[in-house]
Amino acid sequence: MSLHAAARRLPADDQQTEPAPPRYPGDMNSMDADVTLAEFEVLERASSEEVSVELINGRIYVVPAPDGDHDVFAVYVGDQIRDHRSDLRLFQERGLAIPAYRSGRARPDGVVAPRDYFRNQPPWSDSAGVLMLVEITSGRERDADVDRTEKREAYAQGSIPVYLLLDRHRAEATVFWEPADGEYRHHETAKFGAPLRIPKPLDFDLDTSEFL
Repeated sequence: MSLHAAARRLPADDQQTEPAPPRYPGDMNSMDADVTLAEFEVLERASSEEVSVELINGRIYVVPAPDGDHDVFAVYVGDQIRDHRSDLRLFQERGLAIPAYRSGRARPDGVVAPRDYFRNQPPWSDSAGVLMLVEITSGRERDADVDRTEKREAYAQGSIPVYLLLDRHRAEATVFWEPADGEYRHHETAKFGAPLRIPKPLDFDLDTSEFL
C-alpha cells in the first residue's frame, strides 16, 4: 500500500483534526513539493514497517529497509567507536528532530551519543546531545546524492558536530565537522582501506579496511 493510500485510510477523527496529506506526482522515493511538519506527521504514522520516512529541508524521503551489508557497515563503525569511547554508543535509525530549516525529522543510519542519552526521550528525539551522525549510501546513485548533499546540509544547519558519510557507491568515507553558518567548514575523504581521522569530540582513526 502506498503512503498516500494509507493516509487516506486513517481514522475519521484523524482526518478531521489534521491536514490531509498533500498529493505528489512521480517517484515516491522523493517528494519534491514543500511539506509542512503536520503533513509529514500524517504520512509518517501511515507508513508501513518496511519503509521509514524522513523530512529533510521541507521534502519527504521514503527510505526502504536496508540490505545486510548496510547494517554490517553500521556495526563496524559502532564497534570501533565503543573501542575508543566506552561511554558512547551508535544507535541505528534513531528518530531525530533536527532543529534546522523547516523543522526536519531524520532517521540517520547511525546516531552517536552517550549510552543513556535517549532514556525517556520521544520517538523523534532531541538532537542537542548527539555527537556524530552516520549515513551509509544504498540504492540508486540519486538516493546516494541525498546523503551527500541534502542531509549534509540539514545536519550542518542543525549544528550536528560531526557527520560521517560512508559512500558505498564510490568506495570512500568522508567526515565533515565544525558546522558554522549552515555548512561544515572542514571535510576529509579516504578511500575504503585507508584510515580516516574522526575529529573531536570522538578523536580516533576509523579503520575503513572492514568496508572492503
